[in-house]
Amino acid sequence: MTKSRKEIIGIKSVSKIYNLGNTVVKALDNVSLSIFENDFISIMGPSGSGKSTLMNIIGCLDVPTKGSYKFNDEKISQMKDSQLADIRNQKIGFVFQTFNLLPKLNALQNVEVPLVYSNLNRYKRTEKAKEALKIVGLSNRINHKPNELSGGQRQRVAIARALVNNPSIILADEPTGNLDSKSGSEILNFFDDLHKAGNTLIIVTHEKTVAKRAKRRIEIFDGKITLDE
Repeated sequence: MTKSRKEIIGIKSVSKIYNLGNTVVKALDNVSLSIFENDFISIMGPSGSGKSTLMNIIGCLDVPTKGSYKFNDEKISQMKDSQLADIRNQKIGFVFQTFNLLPKLNALQNVEVPLVYSNLNRYKRTEKAKEALKIVGLSNRINHKPNELSGGQRQRVAIARALVNNPSIILADEPTGNLDSKSGSEILNFFDDLHKAGNTLIIVTHEKTVAKRAKRRIEIFDGKITLDE
């Protein structure tokens, strides 16, 4: 008998409505979605489809206008900004298209950033950051600043930063968008490895080749989920 997987994210009847002057825009329209432990999901949709809004809500960067959102059984839709900030820092690892590394910090210091707000002392923070960089194969680049790294290496630093707090999910927004095809393929291979290691991954993309690497594909159009397989 197959063991049932834990639900990490439960989104029920969520809508996100923006009032732009006299115009009402439904960025999300009554969306329901469950994401389980060790899911590897791609979310696809054209510009204006609502995929960025859905990503922002999953990542606790925004809250729904209507509906409920639970993260590890906690009611996210009712949380204050400070509580949302704690969830983002401790439970979600973000990977962005533009890497979002701090240019004056080296790789090790960039990976340490999410740990600064924890209760760990400097030695433990450094050890955790070194371990995360080892996982992504960059132990020999810890003292290099972003401008001394290739695009693929910078994205791996960003992945190490996302991993350093042992998050419940890794949320990647167009993670190969600024990379050449070889570097992009290496990053996708690394995501495969992370999934095999038990991590829960959500990749937001507009590239079909990237979406096909995921084990579960979600497509969104006009604020509604049109495919989930």
